[in-house]
Amino acid sequence: MLVEVLAPYKGRVYDPCCGSGGMFVSSEKFIEAHSGTLGDISIYGQESNYTTWRLAKMNLAIRGIDAQIGHGDTFHADRHPDLKADYVLANPPFNDSDWRGELLKDDKRWVYGVPPAGNANFAWVQHFIHHLAPNGLAGFVLANGSMSSSQSGEGQIRKAIVEADLVDCMVALPGQLFYSTQIPVCLWFLVRTKRNGRFRDRRGETLFIDARKMGTMVDRVHRELTDEDIAKIAGTYHAWRGDKGASGYADVPGFCKAAKPDEIRKHGHVLTPGRYVGAAAAEEDAEPFDKKMKRLTATLRQQQTEAVKLDAAIAANLKELGYGG
Repeated sequence: MLVEVLAPYKGRVYDPCCGSGGMFVSSEKFIEAHSGTLGDISIYGQESNYTTWRLAKMNLAIRGIDAQIGHGDTFHADRHPDLKADYVLANPPFNDSDWRGELLKDDKRWVYGVPPAGNANFAWVQHFIHHLAPNGLAGFVLANGSMSSSQSGEGQIRKAIVEADLVDCMVALPGQLFYSTQIPVCLWFLVRTKRNGRFRDRRGETLFIDARKMGTMVDRVHRELTDEDIAKIAGTYHAWRGDKGASGYADVPGFCKAAKPDEIRKHGHVLTPGRYVGAAAAEEDAEPFDKKMKRLTATLRQQQTEAVKLDAAIAANLKELGYGG
């Protein structure tokens, strides 16, 4: 989903918590699917776990992907301190309370407020912003609480980011997308500027997409977004952004809404899409009332008759077992 929305055709792609390199592999597949050239992007990443870092290096090497993947703690030992990326794609650990934030109170990355030591969510957000190029786009996954939390100054940081007009799009996702956690998640899309040479002027506007009802259950506990779901969400974003070849954009009640700053302020800078998109329009019922009542009454009588037969059958079975009245 992140790759389809950001469409990283050319430039520097950065994932500061890259795990085994899945985002980079997805980017490669996207480029190949759109007849692009892998050599048009430069890949930068970092991973703190040594074993996972080695897996990432191997994962990319066997695919012939040239990448600069650093090993170390991104917050405390940034291996790409001067990088300004055209695309940031990341799935950071949610609500990390063990990131030693108390040691970084005066860090230059905290332009919009010092993140709480007990939760790294807005440390990640500001790290992504810090590494964005002037026309860069960032897309990342966070726990739903990041859209509304006001604890430990998080609400003030989110407010400052909103007021700086950096929030391009927010997407609420359905639950049960991950095997590793049941925590509901959302997608953030941030930009350095909403006015550049490639897209329409989107200054003072943020797109909200509520995709909580999308996806298909593939087993009892796991849901997946279909290709059609992903295309609908990504297509909505590209249409709103005015990308070349995209269709025209229009708000869809219950699904998407382009909101102005005053509306976001009215909601206390909470970025939950459900607050903005409203309810889906009810489908019109073309069946005349009288006809519907006759049909429903006939159905009710049929069900009542079947209930009487079922009660009689149960009574007979109980009597046969010696429990009859």
